[in-house]
Amino acid sequence: MTATALDGLLLRPGEAGYDAGRAVWNAMVDRRPAAIARCRSTADVVAALRYGREAGLEIGVRCGGHSFLGLPVVADGLLIDLSAISSVTVDPARRLARVGGGALLGALDVATQRYGLATTAGNVSHTGVGGLTLGGGIGWLARAYGLSCDNVTSYELVTADGSVLRVSAGEHPDLYWGLRGGGGSFGVVTAFEFRLHPVGTRALVVDQFYELPDAAEALRGWRELLVDMPRLATPVARVGQRDGRLMAGIGYVWVGDPEEGLRLLPSYQEIGKPVETQVQELSYLELQTRLDDTERHAVRRYCKGHYLRSLPDAAIEAFLAPNNNPGARLTLNGGAIGDIADADTAFGHRDALIEFTTGDAWTDPADDEARITAARTYAAGLEPYTSGSYVNTIADQDPAAVRRAYSPAKLARLHDLKRSYDPDNIFTRTPLGRIA
Repeated sequence: MTATALDGLLLRPGEAGYDAGRAVWNAMVDRRPAAIARCRSTADVVAALRYGREAGLEIGVRCGGHSFLGLPVVADGLLIDLSAISSVTVDPARRLARVGGGALLGALDVATQRYGLATTAGNVSHTGVGGLTLGGGIGWLARAYGLSCDNVTSYELVTADGSVLRVSAGEHPDLYWGLRGGGGSFGVVTAFEFRLHPVGTRALVVDQFYELPDAAEALRGWRELLVDMPRLATPVARVGQRDGRLMAGIGYVWVGDPEEGLRLLPSYQEIGKPVETQVQELSYLELQTRLDDTERHAVRRYCKGHYLRSLPDAAIEAFLAPNNNPGARLTLNGGAIGDIADADTAFGHRDALIEFTTGDAWTDPADDEARITAARTYAAGLEPYTSGSYVNTIADQDPAAVRRAYSPAKLARLHDLKRSYDPDNIFTRTPLGRIA
């Protein structure tokens, strides 16, 4: 295949744009594909897949490039880049958005917020819609409206044999089940149709900070508040460096009228002895971009995550352990996430109370081993109190990590789907494809 065989571009090593095209969010990933297919249409994706198969190349598919493992970037393989398939079209009357498979969350948020609408998306605007949604999709609206994948009404999917399918509850329902949380293991999604919600354009962020010796008491008080938490609120607890000291924080994010969200503040103010309280009223778009710089590209990254179904005192103590702590967060799940029956989607762990994530970012390759070891050691301290993990936080080339993301029954069903729609395992550069 030559560049003229695609409406887009086929980039090879040494050509202009090649190095930018292979660069992804995690700077630890530095692989050189044999070619990069810059697709501009679904037809381009079909042609690129055909070329990759005929050439015997391992194939990876890139949306936003936020995979910790950098799975889309295949050494000596074919990288199918969807970033030019990025249009977002909103139907405000029907509360639907059609989103290109390479669109970023920021484009989706900007387009829908013109009408005071939104759907569940992640918390960093330069994340790809595709990768986030295919793994489940957790964000500030999940407790109110479900996961990103719960809000997809249909997918346009290019399968391994080049077929283009519309996948929905009524069309290829087996694939519809698998695409909602099963990752990109069955084909290339070139378009999503999302259900939208009238969330307005405003938000509130509340944080209270504690000295570490006072933090356990505060976390126990925070735990008691979680039982009757309104769905528009997402409670969060953190531990990390602040002003050069290791401190803890508890707070919440509220999407909607800040005045309503402020009604929760008095119950927080009764918890422990905070040294500082921050209350920020901001727009929804500001909320969705406030972490963009912290989570910027061209930084080396590692992450570990767990789900917890309860938060015993021992887990709180492990969360606050100060030794080489790289920083971490506890985020309340529940609400609409648990409204959908576990068997109805590939996404698992809908009954989890809390998601724990710890991650680190650095620039010097000489620090890789120490930083990764510190994160693993810290996360291991929480492991006795956990069950399962979120597939989108996998940062280790370890089949056991994928098995923690899905129950044995779901994993067996996903493998059956894989054999049906990708019998030759063309899509190996996915969590499921790595253990197929």
